[in-house]
Amino acid sequence: MSKRFNTPSYTSSRYIKWRSSRYFYYLIFVILMILKLGYFHSQLNARNIDMNFLDYVISFGSLLLVSFWVLWLPQRARMIALIVLDVLLSALIYADLVYYRYFQDFITIPVLLQAGQLSSVDDSIFSLLRFADLWFFADLLLLAVYSVCVLLLSKRTVRARSAHKEYAPKWQRFLSGTLALVIGAVLTFGPIEFYNRTWAVGLFTGNWWNLSLYNVTGLLGFHGYDLYRYNKERQNSQAGLTDEEMNEVKQYFDHKQQQALKAASSDTFGQYKGKNVMLVQVEALMNFVINKSINGQEVTPHLNALMKDSLYFKNFYHQTGQGRTSDADLSANISLHPLPTGSVFTRYPDHMYDSLPSVLGEQGYYTGAYHAYESSFWNRYTMYSHMGYDEFMSKNEYTIDEPIGWSLGDNSFFRQSLDQLTGTHEEPFYSFMITLTSHHPYTLPESIQELDVGQFNGTLFGDYLQAVHYSDAALGELIERLKKEGLWENTLFMVYGDHDNSLKEQSNYEAFLGKRIDELQMHQIMNQVPLLLHLPDGARSGVYLEPAGQMDIAPTLLHLLGIPTDSKYFMGNDLLNSRNRMVVLRTGAFATRELYYIPSDDYRFEHGGCYDAESGEQTNVNACEATFDKAKNQLSISDRVITYDLIAKLRDSSK
Repeated sequence: MSKRFNTPSYTSSRYIKWRSSRYFYYLIFVILMILKLGYFHSQLNARNIDMNFLDYVISFGSLLLVSFWVLWLPQRARMIALIVLDVLLSALIYADLVYYRYFQDFITIPVLLQAGQLSSVDDSIFSLLRFADLWFFADLLLLAVYSVCVLLLSKRTVRARSAHKEYAPKWQRFLSGTLALVIGAVLTFGPIEFYNRTWAVGLFTGNWWNLSLYNVTGLLGFHGYDLYRYNKERQNSQAGLTDEEMNEVKQYFDHKQQQALKAASSDTFGQYKGKNVMLVQVEALMNFVINKSINGQEVTPHLNALMKDSLYFKNFYHQTGQGRTSDADLSANISLHPLPTGSVFTRYPDHMYDSLPSVLGEQGYYTGAYHAYESSFWNRYTMYSHMGYDEFMSKNEYTIDEPIGWSLGDNSFFRQSLDQLTGTHEEPFYSFMITLTSHHPYTLPESIQELDVGQFNGTLFGDYLQAVHYSDAALGELIERLKKEGLWENTLFMVYGDHDNSLKEQSNYEAFLGKRIDELQMHQIMNQVPLLLHLPDGARSGVYLEPAGQMDIAPTLLHLLGIPTDSKYFMGNDLLNSRNRMVVLRTGAFATRELYYIPSDDYRFEHGGCYDAESGEQTNVNACEATFDKAKNQLSISDRVITYDLIAKLRDSSK
């Protein structure tokens, strides 16, 4: 009798325990993910972005949207699903964190399409890991310990547990999961819509920087939107542009081509017709090191010497985005902006472009690209073929007799590249060389460290100075050999930096420069790279102060060679025959002779900083509004040309 009486009580008790464990583990999972998202945000060091209550609500709602379906599963399957989700989301969040530490951006679908390159950046990735990050995976370690303990339990205990079958109707599981889905949707999209109607108006319609999207959507929401954006972009590229959008692009390039036609009547047009061209893109070479010394040693003595009989563009800006080195290559050789996400080299290598090597190839030049790394990196092999290079000398064609950093030291790289160029090809030639030694994390063997970096010894900043000093010496050797072999007087020689060094600590720059740095100066430091152009006769040497950018390289060189660009689709300017230039960065920042604009992290125009370029003083932001609109439109037009493969259509419409 007592047994029959106690059975319902026992069953009821087990049912309560089952219900508790069912939601308990799910709640623990959600709490752990919220903590990890909070840690991720704390590591961003993004100005003007603090997580408020609604941000946490969005994060909670996003987690429900990602995980609601596990509540539909039976108990054992639910536990396995929660473990798998924990592993996958932890990996995603941490991968975003490491990626942000280097690129100041988040992983996107186009970046994932380039994921095969990650094995090539092991050293850089390792240097970005932090000991404090270990706690990020503490729950997974505890889970592993717990799993071992379960496996060590006696068979009797396992049998006893397996006998406790879940007592939950399917309809109840379905109801709880569906309720989580509805709540997740409300908690996610409600606050986002509130932001979109208040301070983030137009967020999802413009070319916004990913950090501003994250500020509204949260990390999981950002990845959800990125997936939606990527699919929509693909669909739009198939659908095409409206007539109005196409006419806007056509009118823009009609104006640029009229400018090029007018410049062709100047005395500099064709002044160096038939001369060789050597373009050197130096990894992470920034402008702040030029003409600077540390402990009595010049950081870049050979570039400083080159300045004396060259054109030095002091306010020259890199215009790169997520594609970094490949974006600099694109801007310099194709004279278009990179895309807001991913690399054009990997996303649209088969589209039509007007490129410096293809134009010079049509004029009888031998065109060669030289880079001592894997030809597949940044999809260069495919892209260079479409750009019209006659030859691409990659890592397999070099003897690695000076292994430094990523691959071959710059000194040997220049020597072997020039051996190949002069030994097998006649003039005129176009040689595009991409260096590697000064790549993050800037590790050089002690035997070749010649710079006394003093207080920066043992730091990444000190290692960067050492690497740049070495690359400068290698450039000096290249120039000396060009002179000895009689090529110097017959070659347009141009050298520039590809992008910043990813080192953001303002205190290091202040200590190196010996002065306080304000927001404008720091922004300029991180975006300015040197550009030096040496003409065969040393003419027009001097310091040029008007803003210039990487997109100006191709039009300038072709102008000097006397090759018309009035039928080409270049967005850059001929630097010798243009005034009042506007240099637009991929972030939406811009520089003119009069103004400099720094966008805010939320990308609202009125929250940005507008500065008087001459005095450096911040002025009323409205003074930058008209130029801001032009800059935004220019970025949009470039994006359309690349995404919709418009150059062939533009040529057809101009016939």
